[in-house]
Amino acid sequence: MSREYETVIGLEVHVELATKTKIFCGCSTEFGGAPNTHTCPVCTGMPGSLPVLNKQVVEYAMAVGLATNCDITQNCKFDRKNYFYPDNPQNYQISQLYLPICRNGKIEINVDGNKKNIGIHEIHMEEDAGKLIHDEWEDCSLVDYNRSGVPLIEIVSEPDMRSADEVIAYLEKLRLIVQYLGASDCKLQEGSMRADVNLSIREVGAKEFGTRTEMKNLNSFKAIRRAIEGETERQIDLIEDGEKVIQETRRWDDAKEYSYAMRSKEDAQDYRYFPDPDLVPIVISDQWLQDVKDAQPELRDEKIVRYREEYDLPDYDIDIITGSKHLADLFEATIALGSSPKEVSNWLMGETMRLVNDSDMDIDDVFFAPEHLASLIQMIEKSEINRKVGKEVFEKIFKENVDPAVYVEENGLKSMNDEGALRKTIEEIVANNPQSVEDFKAGKKKAIGFLVGQTMKATQGKADPGMVNKILNEILSK
Repeated sequence: MSREYETVIGLEVHVELATKTKIFCGCSTEFGGAPNTHTCPVCTGMPGSLPVLNKQVVEYAMAVGLATNCDITQNCKFDRKNYFYPDNPQNYQISQLYLPICRNGKIEINVDGNKKNIGIHEIHMEEDAGKLIHDEWEDCSLVDYNRSGVPLIEIVSEPDMRSADEVIAYLEKLRLIVQYLGASDCKLQEGSMRADVNLSIREVGAKEFGTRTEMKNLNSFKAIRRAIEGETERQIDLIEDGEKVIQETRRWDDAKEYSYAMRSKEDAQDYRYFPDPDLVPIVISDQWLQDVKDAQPELRDEKIVRYREEYDLPDYDIDIITGSKHLADLFEATIALGSSPKEVSNWLMGETMRLVNDSDMDIDDVFFAPEHLASLIQMIEKSEINRKVGKEVFEKIFKENVDPAVYVEENGLKSMNDEGALRKTIEEIVANNPQSVEDFKAGKKKAIGFLVGQTMKATQGKADPGMVNKILNEILSK
């Protein structure tokens, strides 16, 4: 009889914080830049240089902790994690082991309508390491310290997840919380959100956890899903063959869809942690904590409830709009300028999403001004342009952020609202198409569609379709 297994998964998620400067020095955190240009004696680990803590890092960590229902450690400190690697210039990393800033949190995920709490063991602050670039041509490795000292928070979950679907739901929820707080852009492709997967398997019903492996090098949700599926299969095969799973760190190769061993898994004692002697303990006063609480923005879950009650939008629209903080901000800013929520939602859900997909871009990269969308909606409502022209103008707004009023004026796109001139055009079209008139009078109502089309062609799409239908019906029923 074949045995049934379940997967037990915990995550360590590193998030690069959106501060302008590094955690312990004044160097820029900007992504890119020529190698080793965003550096100074502190972040390159020069002897005698002293770190000074960036206050904003502490506030972002507190904000994420509060949003994930954590207890905030009001007296916390930094520790040194000692290890030797070329991208780690001091030969230690400043992190938090004994007193992390946030502990005992949880977030709720929803997978196919099933809600579940995922525990958060802790969130701690630390500095990032540099980056090694392997030059195959010269057969050497080069090191770039631009990323060294960039502030990170590491969010360590409890081993509460049982499938790739739960992992992705947890990561998406976490990413949106952090983005709504403005604490990070969480771009996986730029490394500002990275997840390490701790995974073990056990027989269904077993109480004890199996031996876990940790998988690194996961920079997309697709890679994370494939890595979980691949590692689960690998561990089951080992156990079925009577072999043991070794506790180790493995690197996932997404191109080959295979993981390979990097090193045996270290424990805390291997890093010889001790309190950092160059940094004073952090004391978070009740007032400081209250100030951070008071500054917390409306998060996605609260927005969903408010949109439902206030704007009466379909759940599908609400889900898409709140699924991106950028899109939600655009939606609210356009409404604030006087546009109706349903109308704004239609433009965002319809034309905006279509153009985003056609351009193969990220929704967060949409850059048109809410003022321009509000102006376009107003022009359509006032019948200054019709909807067909509106869509054409919106494409220009989407791609070039043009002012619709100026664009319509310069390109002569205003609707033909002169009823007399329009009637004259329609009379000519009716006179030139006797067959369609006969068909209409013989009860073929579709014949009017051809005459509407001819009118729109003659007016270069500028006629108001409602007015065209009204005038045609009047003329044809005489």
